[in-house]
Amino acid sequence: MAEYFVHRNALCETDDIGKKTRIWAFCHIMKDVSIGEDCNFGDGSFVESGVKIGNRVTVKNGVSIWNGVEIEDDVFLGPNCVLTNDLFPRSKVYHGENIRTYIRKGASIGANATIICGIELGRYCMVAAGAVVTRDVPDFALVAGVPSKVIGYVAVTGEKLDFSLNDTAKDREGNQYLKKGQRIILL
Repeated sequence: MAEYFVHRNALCETDDIGKKTRIWAFCHIMKDVSIGEDCNFGDGSFVESGVKIGNRVTVKNGVSIWNGVEIEDDVFLGPNCVLTNDLFPRSKVYHGENIRTYIRKGASIGANATIICGIELGRYCMVAAGAVVTRDVPDFALVAGVPSKVIGYVAVTGEKLDFSLNDTAKDREGNQYLKKGQRIILL
């Protein structure tokens, strides 16, 4: 008996699924997909062959994850966020290998945000709802807008960081951060 859950109205063509993962109605998970433990896939999500997804990833309703996207642990993909894998799409025109996009550990993408392929979303970064991300996002950065821009920084806990005069900050769990230019270091 499987140690994961697939709703009877989901189409799941892979069995490379970690313990406690839940795949809800009207999802389509293609063959040759690897999914970690304790993930959750909301209604109507789609995962294309060749995708690797880490542990404790949340994929909300209406999200499609295309070949070329790599997702590390503890990532949150908000409702209807858009991931891409081709910079110059045309019907029936194939450019060879899909462009890689990396979503690093703990990153969060808000509802209806668009992530253009070929970039890296840094560890624990946060993309605001509706943002259009066209370039790499640093670790812990909070980005918003079209195109997105860094508007602040967030902690591992998701709260906004306020840096003191000596460029340090602390979150509610006691984690400490050091700001060096636009780079944030977890101490």
